[in-house]
Amino acid sequence: MILRALRAVTSLYSPQYPVSLVYMLQSTEYQAGPFLAWWWRTNNFTKVMKRRKLDRTKAARLLLAGLVGGLLAQYAAALVSAAFYIWGDFALGLYIAAVLWLLAPIVWAHLLVLPIVLGRLLVVKPRQERHIAHSRLVFHSHPAIKIAIAGSYGKTSMKELLATVLSEAKNVAATPGNKNVAISHAYFAKRLTGKEEVLIIEYGEGEPGDVAQFAKNTKPTHAIVTGVAPAHLDKYKTVQEAGNDIFAVTDAVPAGQAYVNAVTQNIKPFLDDHHVHFDEHGALGYRVSNVKISLTGTSFTLIKGTKKIALHSELVGRHQVATLAFVAAFALELGLTPAQVKAGVAKTKPYRHRMQPYKLGGAWIIDDTYNGNIEGIRAGTKLLAEVDAKRKLYVSPGLVDQGAETEPVHIEMGQLIAEAQPDIVVLMANSVTPYIQKGLEWGEFKGEIRVEHNPLEFYMNLEHMVAGGDVVLLQNDWTDNYH
Repeated sequence: MILRALRAVTSLYSPQYPVSLVYMLQSTEYQAGPFLAWWWRTNNFTKVMKRRKLDRTKAARLLLAGLVGGLLAQYAAALVSAAFYIWGDFALGLYIAAVLWLLAPIVWAHLLVLPIVLGRLLVVKPRQERHIAHSRLVFHSHPAIKIAIAGSYGKTSMKELLATVLSEAKNVAATPGNKNVAISHAYFAKRLTGKEEVLIIEYGEGEPGDVAQFAKNTKPTHAIVTGVAPAHLDKYKTVQEAGNDIFAVTDAVPAGQAYVNAVTQNIKPFLDDHHVHFDEHGALGYRVSNVKISLTGTSFTLIKGTKKIALHSELVGRHQVATLAFVAAFALELGLTPAQVKAGVAKTKPYRHRMQPYKLGGAWIIDDTYNGNIEGIRAGTKLLAEVDAKRKLYVSPGLVDQGAETEPVHIEMGQLIAEAQPDIVVLMANSVTPYIQKGLEWGEFKGEIRVEHNPLEFYMNLEHMVAGGDVVLLQNDWTDNYH
């Protein structure tokens, strides 16, 4: 106990300390509150960077230089203070020097956020508000079909699928990557020419009221809800509250133009006659049949009356069927030909870190590390159970931002993993590990369980841990600002 406390104190004065502080600020996306909360719960600043390293951007280098300069100046002031009082009141000089020296790392950790807070308040926020106000005018006057996509998960995949397929016949613009907040929408609006036929806008959800405000800004004509699951519960508190915010987008569009993926149970309480439902069985009057799933893609046939369209996508997982079926049916409703839809669906591929399979030393790795909710766990474990392999490995640190649902969600996660029956489960040690282990126990898991304390080392050496014929599912990420 004493040794641990000593390590905690001495880590404040280590050469690594300034780097750790800037890394912490960078990892929390330069947000003062989360940064300070992380700082106060850290007990060893030499062991902060477990999963990543500092990205030495220009901003990071400037902050690091300022921080090192400030610390050195305060340490120098402490030495000068002690020397100044050597011939006078030595005790007072020593006291002032000790205070300056001991408080330096604490003072500068808190001073580090001052330019961030002032910059956001005085410069960034007013500038962003101007951009958002201008984007509102752009969106409201734009003649295109405007499709808003909201949900706890699957938003980016839905957006990219729609953009890929609809681009076979229409001029389509979509928000880039996972840029899904008001200022991202504003920057997207600046790139528009006014000639686009379809705009696809992804909505994030960070706190209550976000989605309704995004809808006011962008004025969608159509809305798609991809699903509701425990996520961002540090701000929403309950799944019901998160769902209410997500479904606010459906109130912003005409009846019959709000489409909802009705696959999961969490979505059921929010459904009404205003919504058009779709699932793995079909969409918009089209029926799904002859589904085939493998690590090289997903195939099925879409049927409506005498019309039949055989579709193949490189996306993997049975959970992709509902989304692919909807995108194909929606494209047909917008006037694309069956040949155009088939060609568009054939171009769809896994997105980076989202159920993305690749080969490593003869093994199949399924990279789903951008997943962050229990429905993603459900989809991933179903896929793992469905594919053939000599040996199956499941790897995860668990889920973040689950709020009051943290324990039950992770117990359920453990049970889902047990149902998939992998040979080995690898868990990254953190606060939710015991809950996953409890779920594995309740699910009567019979395989091997490993708990890794150095995630970065594990992932860097993954190729040495797998063999030909293995299938390894990597789910979720757990950045260092979570404990």
